[in-house]
Parts: sequence; C-alpha cells; structure tokens
Amino acid sequence: MKHLPNILSSLRIAGTVALLLCDVVGTTFWAFYALCGISDIADGGLARKLKCVTKRGALLDSVADICFVACCVWKLLPILELPQWLWLWAGVIVAIKAVNQLSALVMYGRCCFPHTTANKWAGFLLFIAVPMTFYTAIPLAIVASVATFAAIHENYFIRTRNNMRKIVT
Repeated sequence: MKHLPNILSSLRIAGTVALLLCDVVGTTFWAFYALCGISDIADGGLARKLKCVTKRGALLDSVADICFVACCVWKLLPILELPQWLWLWAGVIVAIKAVNQLSALVMYGRCCFPHTTANKWAGFLLFIAVPMTFYTAIPLAIVASVATFAAIHENYFIRTRNNMRKIVT
C-alpha cells in the first residue's frame, strides 16, 4: 500500500506515452489526459495520507509532471492558435524556472523541484485550462499569472537554506 503513490506516478509516465500515440481530436487522448491529470492530483495526497512521503517519490512525481507537460506541449501546440504575448509570457516563466534550477545546482549541487502550494495550484489550473484553450486563451492567461507567481516563489524557496534542507539533505 505504501508504494501506491509511486505506482500512480509511474502509471502517469506510461499514460503520457499513450497520449503520444493518440489523436488529439479523439476521445482516447482526452481520457488519458484526464487519467494522467487525476493521478497527478491523487499521488501526493495519497502519499501524505499513507504517511509514505519520500524524496524519491517526490522526484518521480516531478519527472512524471515533466513528461506529462512535455507530451501535451508536443501534441497540442501544433493545433492551438495562441497569441504571441502568451508565447512570450510562457518563455519568461520557462526562463525563471531555468534560473531556479541553475541556482539550485550552484548552491546545492543538484536540481530541485519544490512542491510548493503555488506550484500545485499552477499545475492544477493548467490541467483544467488546457481543454478550454480551444475556445479562448483567457484561461491560459490566468494560469500564466499563477505560474509566474509560483516560479518566483520557487526561486525564493530554493534560495532559503532552511527550506532546501528539507529537500536536499
């Protein structure tokens, strides 16, 4: 039972591979999308409830998140018509997150993917906003606002040694 959260994260990685094989306009893609998103929400809460939170599990969750987002970007960006300002904003968020990882590498000798409340909200909002993006870019503007705050907060988290000791040591 204590391995269930890690199993969910591993299944999310497998689900992203299935997403790559599905047609975006088909219901199979969106069923896998929903399952991957729900498993992302469930694994962390389940780990805390079962009292089996581990650094390895947090890393596996982060890897699964990266795989899920990368797969969705790969499949959805060619068919979405997003305004240029949103692309620029996304680039700023990616740049902040890259600087965060560089900071963690310089300060602690490793990357760090803090599971802050702001990051969790940004991920959840992105999950529910993506299907709406076919109709309007407004949900993604809201997500970009939260994600910008989360990236800046993540930088503060990484640079505060007391917070990092919980993750790194």
